Amino acid sequence: MENTDFIAQLEELSAHEDVLAVSRDVNELRGKFDDYILEEERKFQVSQLEAEERGEAVPEMEGDFGKEAFYQLYDAYKTRKKAAIDARNAIESENLRQKRELITRLQKVVTSEENIGAAFASFKEIQEKWNVIGDIPRDKRSDVQKEYSKLLEDFFYNINIYKQLKDHDFHRNHQMKQEVIEQLKALQKEESIKEIETNLKRIQNEWDGIGPVPNEEWETLKESYWTEVRSLYNRINRHYEDRREEQRLNMEQKQALIEEVKPLVQDLESLTERKDWENRTAKILEVQKTWKTIGAGPRKENEQIWKAFRKECDIFFDAKQAFYDVLNSKFDAVAQKKQALIDRANELKDSTDWKETAHKLVGLQKDWKKLGHAGRRNEQKLWKNFRAACDTFFNAREKHFAEKDAEFEGNLALKNALLEKIKAYTLTEDKSTALADLKNFSTEFNSIGKVPMKDKDATYKAFKSAMDEHYGKLKMEGAEKEKVLFEAKLDTLKASPNSSRLLRDAKMDIRKEIDNLQKEIHQLENNLGFFANSKGADALKKDVEKKVKRAQDKILSLRKKMKMIPNE
Repeated sequence: MENTDFIAQLEELSAHEDVLAVSRDVNELRGKFDDYILEEERKFQVSQLEAEERGEAVPEMEGDFGKEAFYQLYDAYKTRKKAAIDARNAIESENLRQKRELITRLQKVVTSEENIGAAFASFKEIQEKWNVIGDIPRDKRSDVQKEYSKLLEDFFYNINIYKQLKDHDFHRNHQMKQEVIEQLKALQKEESIKEIETNLKRIQNEWDGIGPVPNEEWETLKESYWTEVRSLYNRINRHYEDRREEQRLNMEQKQALIEEVKPLVQDLESLTERKDWENRTAKILEVQKTWKTIGAGPRKENEQIWKAFRKECDIFFDAKQAFYDVLNSKFDAVAQKKQALIDRANELKDSTDWKETAHKLVGLQKDWKKLGHAGRRNEQKLWKNFRAACDTFFNAREKHFAEKDAEFEGNLALKNALLEKIKAYTLTEDKSTALADLKNFSTEFNSIGKVPMKDKDATYKAFKSAMDEHYGKLKMEGAEKEKVLFEAKLDTLKASPNSSRLLRDAKMDIRKEIDNLQKEIHQLENNLGFFANSKGADALKKDVEKKVKRAQDKILSLRKKMKMIPNE
């Protein structure tokens, strides 16, 4: 049943003309509504926990499940009910006063009036007034009715009024009273105590309104009548006694649950982890579930014990909310830092600087792990975005190198074919033609792109070995041989997978050699100053000058070689 259903039912009951007639229905509806509110609030608390576990936004409570609207109607009904009770009490008190006056008058008629006609007239007047007077207070009804009924019996029998009544009136009254007894017997089968109470009151009024019966039949009828009435009243009393006992037991069970929940809301400062709060929450929700299965107690006490139970639960859930507020603030701080990493990853994801960017993204991934968890609400979404940015780069890099590998394999096949051609080559007698052929081999080898990493060293070594073998067979002397061999060396270095480094190293070696030669020349020139002018000294001086000249020529040769080395 939805809250709107409760409100609609209460509106219908509140609109009833006789507000007291629907009092029990209203109270029962109020109890059901209280149980409904407890269940809806429990469901909402569960939905909050489930949202947090899924990492979703924790929903906020929308509305009050109709409590304000329902209790406004309920309070309005109570106001009407109180006014009706006050009015009824005033009317019943006045009715009691009037009936007591009629009983007093009837007593005088029964005990003092000797004129049958006058007595009968007075009786008729009293009876008519009695019948139009409404209800009297319930606790007085039985005694007043018994006193009135006894006076009626005394009146009819004492003044012998039956002698003036016709036989068919006695018979009719007997038949009507018998029908009343049958109604009482049928009422015994009714299960609703409310229906029994309502109909029993009506039937008793009907019984009292029926005239006398023959004296010899009265006791039997009266005994049958009161047997049924007492049986019905006993059922009513047992019902309310059982209900009071049931409510008492309900209150005991609810009080036990309060005692059970109290330890669960203590030492909350010791709950420092999410799992501690969730374990404690599960225990409290189990107690709330048990509470819901227990029926209501007396209205006033039931309201009080519910507030006490709710107070204990609120202590826990308020503290839990405070814990998660702090925890979520920490998670939010981590989430902000992770978002910054995502932003940085998105800036890098489309880069084609494969080595440097890969290094930076790996660094971002390490930073991500160091930050820790950002909470269920944020972590999965953040990780998905971060992973997407990283995957975009690494997938592109993988695709790029896969394409390069295919290209490198093709290059390897070309270089292997060229190697076979170089190995099969035979030097011609013409030295210039042979040098041109070897130069072409170097140029062609260098023009072919890179080969797979695993094959590059072996391919280079095979090329260098084949070329060195051919250059070694050339018949050259002096500067020509040195120049050709150096050019061949440069061609070989250019073919190396580490050409940039090797060419750079070659330049550095030449510079060092030039520096050493310059130091040697400087030292030799200094030594010249120590030679005296003599025949023996001149010979030594010429030898030193020759060394200086050779060193200077070597420097010129090295500088030419330096110019031959291309910039990397």
